[in-house]
Amino acid sequence: MDLTLLYRGPLASCDYDCPYCPFAKRRDSSEQLRADRAALERFSAWAAAQTGDRLSVLFTPWGEGLVRSWYRRALTELSRLPHIRRVAIQTNLSCRTDWLTEGGADLGTLALWCTYHPGQTPYDRFLAKCRELAARGVRFSVGVVGLPEHLPEARRLRAALPPEVYLWVNAAEGRAYTDAEAARWTALDPLFPYSRHPHRSAGLPCRTGESVISVDGDGTVRRCHFVPAELGNLYDGSYRRALRPRACPLAVCDCHIGYVHLETLPLYDVFAGGVLERVPAARSQGQQVGPLRLDVIT
Repeated sequence: MDLTLLYRGPLASCDYDCPYCPFAKRRDSSEQLRADRAALERFSAWAAAQTGDRLSVLFTPWGEGLVRSWYRRALTELSRLPHIRRVAIQTNLSCRTDWLTEGGADLGTLALWCTYHPGQTPYDRFLAKCRELAARGVRFSVGVVGLPEHLPEARRLRAALPPEVYLWVNAAEGRAYTDAEAARWTALDPLFPYSRHPHRSAGLPCRTGESVISVDGDGTVRRCHFVPAELGNLYDGSYRRALRPRACPLAVCDCHIGYVHLETLPLYDVFAGGVLERVPAARSQGQQVGPLRLDVIT
C-alpha cells in the first residue's frame, strides 16, 4: 500500500507568536512535552515497522517541532528507511541546520517546508539558514503569508534565494485580494492563484481517506485535519478497513495541505515528487514555475 500520513501530535508550543497564525499558541509544560515525545516515538516506531507498505510522512505540528530533539531524531531515522518515500516537516527554521548532515539523515528522502515570519526573526538570520540548507543539499521550499506588510520582505527574499528554491505565498486567512494585490503576489509565486480563493470541494473526489490520512498523537485516524469524523485507529489497524475513495463533505477547502489532495485540481502533477514539501516539479528540475491555466482553478 502507498499511504501518505499527516501527523500532528499534542505539541503546541512555539518560539514565535505570529498574530495571523490560526493555531493556538501556548507554553507546553514539561509533562506535555514528555507526552508529545512519547506520542511521536510511538508513531515513528509504527512507521518504521510498516515494511510492507510505502509511506510518505508530513509532520504538521501546531507548534515548532525542530527545536525539539525528538522531531529531529524522528526525521533522521525515518529518512534512512527504504520503505519511507518522503519525510518532511513544516517549520519556521529557527533551529540549527547542522543536524541534517551530521546526524546521518538521507537527504534524498528528507525535506523541509519552511515559513518566513517577518517580525518574528531577523531577515538576515532566516536568509542565512536558507543558504545553509542549500549548501548542505537539503530539499526545501520557503514561503510567507500574503499580508501587505510582508510584501517588501518577500520580494527581498525571492531576489536573494537561489532560483531553484520555490517561494510560495499563502493567502492570509479571511483576506479578499483585489486583482492588483493578487498580481503583486503572483509575480513572486505563480501558483498564488491556487491559494487566493477557497476551493469548492463539496461532493468532489479527494485522495484523503483513501491514500492520504491524518493521524493525531493517540493514533486516531481521520481523512484529513479538517474533517473530524474518525476512520479508526492507526495502532490497532482498524483504519485500514475504512480506506476507500470518498467525496469531500465540506463546502470548501482553503488550506494547501487539504486542497492539494483534491482530484479536481492538477496539483499532484504540479508538485509531482514534492507534494509534501511543497516543491513544484519544475523546481526539482531546476526550472522556473510557469504561468497557470486559470481555468483549472475552482
